[in-house]
Amino acid sequence: MPEQDTKKTISFSRQVPEGDGRERDVCLNCGFVNYENPKIVVGSVAFWGDRILMCRRAIDPRRGHWTLPAGYLELQETPEAGAVREAQEEAGARIEIDALLAIYTIPRISQVQLIYRAHLGDDRIAPGPESLEVGLFTFDRIPWDDLAFPSARWALHHFAQSRALHGFPPFTNPPGETGNLEVGGL
Repeated sequence: MPEQDTKKTISFSRQVPEGDGRERDVCLNCGFVNYENPKIVVGSVAFWGDRILMCRRAIDPRRGHWTLPAGYLELQETPEAGAVREAQEEAGARIEIDALLAIYTIPRISQVQLIYRAHLGDDRIAPGPESLEVGLFTFDRIPWDDLAFPSARWALHHFAQSRALHGFPPFTNPPGETGNLEVGGL
């Protein structure tokens, strides 16, 4: 007698599951609902004295533009650990988190961004595989016209506002800003 194949084929269809109000991918064989949820990005405005760490992107989107060290949170990783990892990966930087600086929402690309205020353990930095170059910039020398994303601009300004504060609530998107490229970028 031939062995029975106990593996079921997964075949998805777009439909509204019972008790839900949105279309989802639902397996036609077993009813599994494949929920798609926003991605969480973690990063930091890391400083050394009066200078801020910036990375020039070696990858798309916005290759060649400057931004803060940031990236997607990994599974089983705390947001703080993710921000520390991203600074290490993108800039060879050792950082220590001071506070949660901001929580930004970018609905167009389904992102929630957690940006931390951090200080560098030392001024040794070097570009990682995702950075063409890295640098430490005073606020007036930041390449403002060449920033990759609006949220980097927001975070830099929020950092400037909070620099002398020891306790503050996290900042959020500036009024009317959603991160759309047409209104100032990603």
